[in-house]
Amino acid sequence: MPFQRIDAEKLSKSVVRQVEQLILRGILRPGERLPSERELAEKLAVSRPSLREALSELQQAGLLTTRAGAGIFVAEVLGSAFSPALMRLFSTHDEAVYDYLEFRKDLEGLAAERAARIGSDTDLKVINTIYKKMEAAQSKRSTEEEARLDALFHMSICEAGHNVVMLHMMRSMYELLQTGVFYNRKATFRQKTGRSQLLEQHGAINDAIQARNPEAARDAVHLHLDFVGGVLKEQERASKNEEVAKLRFSHALDRP
Repeated sequence: MPFQRIDAEKLSKSVVRQVEQLILRGILRPGERLPSERELAEKLAVSRPSLREALSELQQAGLLTTRAGAGIFVAEVLGSAFSPALMRLFSTHDEAVYDYLEFRKDLEGLAAERAARIGSDTDLKVINTIYKKMEAAQSKRSTEEEARLDALFHMSICEAGHNVVMLHMMRSMYELLQTGVFYNRKATFRQKTGRSQLLEQHGAINDAIQARNPEAARDAVHLHLDFVGGVLKEQERASKNEEVAKLRFSHALDRP
């Protein structure tokens, strides 16, 4: 007969599957420290030998790593989508900067649609909470803090879409996203109404998602990133005009 005996899954295998799912779903993040062995065994309700077996398997799979004297951490499984050298090229060549914004526009527009359509009530609460923090941070005028919350806002929208491939791809670009957001904001803040306009745009994205309107959420993202691209072009034009003006000024001083 072709039938074989069915054995209950070993506890260690159950632990492995649970940790794998937490990493896959983006709940456990790269670099995050796991609880102590004793605490983790208690949380999972397994023996410490079963836990050790599971942790060993996860380390061999490259998902966890041990740091001497510090504990067990989620491995840096994502890395960066781009090398530092390529990132520097992106930041210094206009073509790459605008392609980056177009990529964000396409991907984040889709992410906003998904968040409005299938995000859970808790997902939407997370997005709204971060937006409220953005409102509070605006009065402090801390560029770094506003940029950090901006990036978190966009990432929370991606997380609410519950697509693990999109989630990990965006997280792998997180450094590039943070750099881009910071750069875009510096240019925007040179305008008198820049800060308020950015907050209004993020508010429109948040409102559409909270209303569960996928089309409005996508359109709000597109309008926001079109605005950012427009500000960058204006800044480039102003910089070039200033260079020409300096040449004229210098030449005027040299003339008798």
